[in-house]
Amino acid sequence: MYKTILVPIDLTEDELTSKAVRHAVNLAKQSGAKIHLIHVLPISSAIINAYALGYMEIKDRATVKAEEDMKMLMDSIDLPHDDVSYTITFGSPRDEVINTAKDINADIIVIGSRRPNITTHLLGSTAAGIVRYAETSVLVVR
Repeated sequence: MYKTILVPIDLTEDELTSKAVRHAVNLAKQSGAKIHLIHVLPISSAIINAYALGYMEIKDRATVKAEEDMKMLMDSIDLPHDDVSYTITFGSPRDEVINTAKDINADIIVIGSRRPNITTHLLGSTAAGIVRYAETSVLVVR
């Protein structure tokens, strides 16, 4: 059914991440799919601090920390290492996820959602944006 599953994750949100990853792993096992994780570091926080440390230094520090956390997460996933890959990028989470889904030809995006309210149509703002603009199916996990 699926060949490639894209899972946007927030490395700072363990509960949110673990729910989405568990669902993606179950789908991957049922369909023989590969999982691609993506963690997007917001560019806005880098810009705010860029005056003090310089943009490249902040980007490098954030990327190194994210890669360490991502490798720990990948080691906890019950799939062969060849079936799990990842991307860490800077930018708008919605845009980066949608672009990555196109780039890797994802069959489905599995995303966790939290703190629903009426302004985000009962989804988190990132999840709502991905559902709205994705060109592939999106499974929202609560």
